[in-house]
Amino acid sequence: MFKSNAKKQIETHINDLQLYLENNYKDLAIQARKDAILLLEMYYTNGQLNAKTYSKYKNILDDYTEQMKGYNHQQFYSS
Repeated sequence: MFKSNAKKQIETHINDLQLYLENNYKDLAIQARKDAILLLEMYYTNGQLNAKTYSKYKNILDDYTEQMKGYNHQQFYSS
């Protein structure tokens, strides 16, 4: 089945996000999530994604956002 360029790009960022999380690359995971969210919103706003597809990817990214709460390097530093 043919996938749109928008879907491919979003899925690439989500796959990268998963890979970075599995390898504990925090900065890259955070950036991949941000990039995926920006792409998702941009493509939906531009009409390149329908509501069903938007909702599917938004739910996936919301799950990652929840998993990554407090996911930064600050927890390793103390003054």
